[in-house]
Amino acid sequence: MRRLSTIAAAVVAVAASAGSANAFFNFEMLDPETHRPLLEQRQDSIVATSPIPREIVPFRAGYAPGTIVVSTAERRLYFVLDGGRAVRYGVGVGRPGFEWGGVKSVTMKQEWPDWTPPPQMLRRRPDLPRHMEGGIDNPLGARAMYLGSTLYRIHGSNEPETIGQAVSSGCFRMTNEDVTDLYNRVRVGTTVIVKN
Repeated sequence: MRRLSTIAAAVVAVAASAGSANAFFNFEMLDPETHRPLLEQRQDSIVATSPIPREIVPFRAGYAPGTIVVSTAERRLYFVLDGGRAVRYGVGVGRPGFEWGGVKSVTMKQEWPDWTPPPQMLRRRPDLPRHMEGGIDNPLGARAMYLGSTLYRIHGSNEPETIGQAVSSGCFRMTNEDVTDLYNRVRVGTTVIVKN
């Protein structure tokens, strides 16, 4: 019991040195490259580690900087940088029968988006809610980027274990940390190339 009290006292002391107990437990994780917050802090937010680490890799495919290229076969998304490089992220892709390819553009961006399952999905899964407010339990996660006039999005996920898997209905899932990083790099109008 005395040992637990000593540990608790040490935690409180560290928290106090950071300004307050709240400051100790509610820190912001920053991207080491951009120094921007990885994930907007909310009372209900959680941080999960991606099973596929985000990294900058050589990428000489001839696309303009700022382009998004999704390789569904690799289950990777590339955000093209200058100098023959790209940021590579792990993504969850469409399960068999829900794969697609083509060129779209980002037509809208939303933070902590609400989710309304489309009628096609409700026919397959009548047990789904008809609408969910944005938040950590929402299947769209922390951020969403909408692709053209389709039902597809690049969005966050509260199921990081599905990253790198073919499990979605055609959307591209990312961890909340990775989708927040991508969201901060992308603008409305960004070209998205989906390759099978």
